[in-house]
Amino acid sequence: MTTALAAPPRTAPVAAGPRRRDDRRAAWLFLLPVLFGFAVFYLYPTIRGAWFSLTDYSLLNTAGFVGTDNYAQLATDHQFWNSMRVTGYYVVLNIGSQTLIALCLAALMHRLTRSVVLRATLLLPWLVPNVTVGLLWMWLLDANLGFVNHLLTALGLSNQGFLTDPRLAMPSIALINTWAYTGYTALLLYAGMLQIPQHLYESAALDGAGELRMFRQITLPLLRPVLALVLVVSLIGSFQIFDTVAVTTKGDPAGATRVIYLYIYEQAFRYFHMGYASAAAMALVLVLGLLTYVQMRLLRASRSDLA
Repeated sequence: MTTALAAPPRTAPVAAGPRRRDDRRAAWLFLLPVLFGFAVFYLYPTIRGAWFSLTDYSLLNTAGFVGTDNYAQLATDHQFWNSMRVTGYYVVLNIGSQTLIALCLAALMHRLTRSVVLRATLLLPWLVPNVTVGLLWMWLLDANLGFVNHLLTALGLSNQGFLTDPRLAMPSIALINTWAYTGYTALLLYAGMLQIPQHLYESAALDGAGELRMFRQITLPLLRPVLALVLVVSLIGSFQIFDTVAVTTKGDPAGATRVIYLYIYEQAFRYFHMGYASAAAMALVLVLGLLTYVQMRLLRASRSDLA
C-alpha cells in the first residue's frame, strides 16, 4: 500500500524592500562644474605646457619640436639649479617656522581658549593679498626708514639690511610669509585637534600627565593625518612663492632670493623662452610630485590612530 507524499507548505512571498536610492546622477551633476573648471584651468594648461616643453616655442616664432633638448639644457643650467637650491632653503625655513608656531598656537587654543575673536584675528593676515603683505613688510624692513630698524636703533643696535643683505634676505622673506600664513595653518591644525576625543585628555590628566606629555603622546600621534595634509599643502605652496619676492627683492641681492617661480617667469616673459620655461615648470611638477609622495609615505597619512 503506497501513501501519497504530502505537498510542502506554501510560503508567503517575501515582500521586496524599498529600492535603494541612487544618488550618483545627482552627484555627477554637482561635480560637473568642478570637473569643467579643472579641465579648463588645470588639465588643459598642463597638457599644453608638457607639449611646449618639447618645443622651442617663443612669443616670436611658431613652436618647433626639439624633443628633450630643453630638459638636457636644464640639467646643465647652473641658474636653474641655483634657483632650486634657493627655493629649497626657503621651503625649509618657511615650513619649519610656520609649522612649529602654528602647532603651539593651535595647542594653546585647544587647551586654554576657544575664542572666536582670537580665531578671526589669527586669520586676518592670511586674508591680506600677498602683494600688499610684501609692500607692507618692505616698508617695515627698510634699512633707512623702516620701523624695525628704528626700533633696533632705539635699542642701541645697528641697522640691518633685511632685504638687501644676501645672508638676511631669504630668512626675512620666510618670516614675512610665516607671519602671513601661520594663522591659517594654526586653524587647520586646531580643527584637527577638535576631532580628538576629549576623554583621552581627561584619562591622562587623572593619571597625572601634564600638558606637555599629553601633547606629545596624545595630540601629535592622533593629529598625524591632518598634520600630513598641512605639510603637503605648505610644501606645495612654499615652492610656489613668487609675489612676495617679486614685490620686495625681485630676486636680489646677488640672486639670493631668485626662487624657481621667478626664474620660470623671467625665462618666459623677459627672454621669451616659452619652451624652456615650460620644461622648467614640468621639472618642478615632477619634483613636487616626488616630494609629496615621500612625505605622505613617511607620515603614513592614510592611517589614523583613532581607528
